[in-house]
Amino acid sequence: MSERKKVLAAMSGGVDSSVAALLLQRDYEVMGATMRLFTNEDIQLDKQKTCCSLDDVEDARFVAYKLGFPHYVFQFGDRFKECVIDRFNQAYISGLTPNPCIDCNRFMKFDALLHRAEILGQDYIATGHYVRRRYDETAGRFQLLTGLDESKDQSYVLYGMTQEQLSKTLFPIGELTKAQTRALAEENGLLNAHKPDSQDICFVPDGDYARFIEAYTGRTFPKGNFIDTNGNVLGQHNGIIRYTIGQRKGLGIALGKPAYVVAKNTQENTVTLGTNEDLFADTVLAEEVNWVSVSCPETPMRVTAKVRYNQKAQPATLFPLSDNSIQVVFDEPQRAITPGQALVCYSGELLLCGGEIKK
Repeated sequence: MSERKKVLAAMSGGVDSSVAALLLQRDYEVMGATMRLFTNEDIQLDKQKTCCSLDDVEDARFVAYKLGFPHYVFQFGDRFKECVIDRFNQAYISGLTPNPCIDCNRFMKFDALLHRAEILGQDYIATGHYVRRRYDETAGRFQLLTGLDESKDQSYVLYGMTQEQLSKTLFPIGELTKAQTRALAEENGLLNAHKPDSQDICFVPDGDYARFIEAYTGRTFPKGNFIDTNGNVLGQHNGIIRYTIGQRKGLGIALGKPAYVVAKNTQENTVTLGTNEDLFADTVLAEEVNWVSVSCPETPMRVTAKVRYNQKAQPATLFPLSDNSIQVVFDEPQRAITPGQALVCYSGELLLCGGEIKK
């Protein structure tokens, strides 16, 4: 009988990664690992408040104990600060709207954690993402597919994965629905079977990005002008980091009709307001594009594409401009395409590529 392969299971303390570890035990020798990414002080929270990450570590440890495999906590705070928090802050300050979950996956789970797994002699890492992978013999390439549960699919935040990373990563729950995952956790007596999903960015638990950025960087952001699409001054805004494309609530200005943020200019410190119709566009340029499941084509191709995480992929035509930049023209105009977010393209359930929206 051949020796079982070893896998380092990333355990966040949530139900998804716990059930992933449970399923892995059928075929692999499992070791659990939780990444400690920050403390309360790191994210400018009161020291007296319970840091959710400590509770999550304890939940992960209890699950590992229940399932009978070792569990370790890795301190990755310095790398998380550099690769996720600092990049998040800089993007917002530059007028972009970033998705830090993409950077966390790129730099933490599938780089730092994978490297640690290799040092520990593990054959694979595994995560609780709702995605699937397969190997295409014809192309000689690993491919990333959407999760079978469309409502929980997380492929959008994994577009940055390389062939090397895909070859060493397992996604045990990609074939399950969320309901099936919770049922398995309950059947096996896992304490987090009904633990709610996390909703906010982990290091900004109250969702107040501006408060976090100002507290973390020690910077304040001056007032400036709200302008209309013709450049006429409408009033004053309260600092450009407080606004994002498509925003309607919290503008603090009354114009007698609904107004939306349609553009930001950090050089001029202006926020442009317009109508809902002003938010629609059919063409988007993305750079730093990573081709995942196929190589970059030489000619235009039909795709479906998303410009935000929770959007249903929409029909479009992709025009390759170079190996790492693309232009996508949607069949129907899309609302609030936002620089700093990701453009991710699919062919059916196959994730083709993704990149950062530039304009």
